[in-house]
Amino acid sequence: MKLNKDTKILIVGLGVIGGGYAAALTDSGYKVKCITKELSDIQYAYEHGIIDYGTTEVDPALIAEAELIVFALYPTIFIDWIKKYQHLFTSGCIITDVTGVKSSVVYEVQGILRDDVEFISAHPMAGRERSGVEYSDPKVFRGANYIVTPTEKNSEEAIELCCELGRQLGFAKISRLSPEEHDKMIAFLSQLTHCIAVVLMNANTSEGLEKYTGDSFRDLTRIAKINDRMWSELFMMNKNALLCEMDSFIDEFIKFRSMIENGDVDAMRERMRASSERRTLFDKPRK
Repeated sequence: MKLNKDTKILIVGLGVIGGGYAAALTDSGYKVKCITKELSDIQYAYEHGIIDYGTTEVDPALIAEAELIVFALYPTIFIDWIKKYQHLFTSGCIITDVTGVKSSVVYEVQGILRDDVEFISAHPMAGRERSGVEYSDPKVFRGANYIVTPTEKNSEEAIELCCELGRQLGFAKISRLSPEEHDKMIAFLSQLTHCIAVVLMNANTSEGLEKYTGDSFRDLTRIAKINDRMWSELFMMNKNALLCEMDSFIDEFIKFRSMIENGDVDAMRERMRASSERRTLFDKPRK
C-alpha cells in the first residue's frame, strides 16, 4: 500500500498529538476520521476543520474500512485496545503509533497482532506541554524529527509508508532506529529532561518567585507542565534506561558542583565551552 490522498486514514485518540496529525493531514488534502473518548473533542475538531468525521464509539464499520490507523493513545491503553478490537481490522491494514517508549510496546503488540495486519511503530519528536485537541498545532512538526522503529517483522513497504506519513506531516528529518536504540536515546533526550524540569520546579517552593523570574527559567522548565499519568507510565516502561541516564547526570552535576566549591574556574569554563559547542548541534535548521 502506498500513501495517497484516497488512503482511508483513521486516528484513534484525538489528543494534542492525534489532533496535530489530523490537522496536518487534513491541511494536506487527506480525509481523516477518528475515534476518541470525549464527544467535546470531536465537536471541537469538526468545527475547526481538523477531521472529516469522528465518533466516540468503537465502530466496526469505521475500523473495517480503514487502511491506515494511527494510535495516539497511552501505551497501556494502546496495547489493551489491540487485544480487544484487532478482530475488527481489515486484512492488509497497517497500524502505527506515537508512543514515547518502544521496546515494551512494539514487541508485545507485534506478538499478539494478527498475521494479516502490520504494526510499524513511530515516534514524532514534537509536542506541547499541554494536553487536549484544542492545543494541537501541526506547525510543531515542521523542522522536527520523526523516528521510525522497525523490527524484523516489518516489511519495507510498511516502513516506507510510515516514513511517507512523517513527510506528509511536515517533519524535517526521518530516522530509523531499533526499539532498543530508540529507548536508550529517548531516556536521555526526553525523559531525563522532563525529570530535571519536575525536580527543578520542586527544588525551591518559596512563594513569589514567579514575580522575579526571567526567560531562562521559563525556557528550562516549560515541560514541567507535565501530564503526570502519561509521563509516569513512560518512565516506568523505560525504567532501566532512564535510571542509567539519571545516574550519569548526577555524576556530571556532582563534578560541576565540585568545580564551583573548589574554585576551579578553568575546569568550569572548559565544561561551559564544551556545552556551548555541543548545543549548537541541536538547533533546528533555519527555514
